[in-house]
Amino acid sequence: MNNTNNRHPFANKDTTAIIKAGIRRRHRAEQRFKLYGLIAICVGLLAVLLLFVDIFSKGLPAFQQTSIRLDIYFDPQVIYEDGQQDPQTLATADYSQLWKKALRQEFPEATDRLELRSLYSLMSTGATFQLRERVMADPSLIGQTRNVWLLADDTVDSFHKGYLDRRLEEGNRPIKDNQIAWLDRLEEQGSLETRFNTLFFTNGDSREPELAGIKGSLLGSFYTLLITLSLSFPIGVATAVYLEEFAPKNRWTDLIEVNINNLAAVPSIVFGLLGLAVYINFFGLPRSTPLVGALVLTLMSLRS
Repeated sequence: MNNTNNRHPFANKDTTAIIKAGIRRRHRAEQRFKLYGLIAICVGLLAVLLLFVDIFSKGLPAFQQTSIRLDIYFDPQVIYEDGQQDPQTLATADYSQLWKKALRQEFPEATDRLELRSLYSLMSTGATFQLRERVMADPSLIGQTRNVWLLADDTVDSFHKGYLDRRLEEGNRPIKDNQIAWLDRLEEQGSLETRFNTLFFTNGDSREPELAGIKGSLLGSFYTLLITLSLSFPIGVATAVYLEEFAPKNRWTDLIEVNINNLAAVPSIVFGLLGLAVYINFFGLPRSTPLVGALVLTLMSLRS
């Protein structure tokens, strides 16, 4: 009996030491786990940051557009071909003749048809619209000569920004040797430079890269969000207040709440197919992204 009592204190000390050692190991394991989790979060954030930096750095050149400065003579004989001086004539005049004539005067060595075609291809088709907008805004330009910055073609833009290697053989690049010589001369004269691309924010979709913009996407997104907010906010708030404060507890309200909860598990693609089948095919709504897209987003918002 005495021997048993004498072993208890030592046994308790051994057990306590084992428990404390286990607790210390568990604490160290928890600290390592937290450290691993923190490292994983930092690595993930760094990867996301690098992704955004890569996207922004590659998209940054889109905010700059190459332009060519030409001495444009706003020839009345070109603008008023039929002699009628009215807004309709101003809007329909062939302004491309103005910048083509300026290019021929700048590079008189281009004489045959192939050289002239190469020369004219330096300019964007948007140059014509730029001149038309200037004349429409200020008809007093007619008969005068002005220095005008006009859009260059997308190939010229890529070359000027360094995306096309001039050291390649002529057959392996989209820009010809004579075009490079003309561009070099323009750059030496200070008539070739990159300027802020305002058309990127004021133009919509275009088949010409230098004329493409995001205006249509911005307006479409704005109107879609506006319609979605106008529909989902009052309906969602009113439904929640009614179900929580005023609706009686019965099978009908239980059925509504169960269906609302079930909608939360429906994939987004199903709502898109619903919008196509119901809103467009059944109700015959126009194929308008702000309208039909907003109705689908309203349903998706109400499910949560």
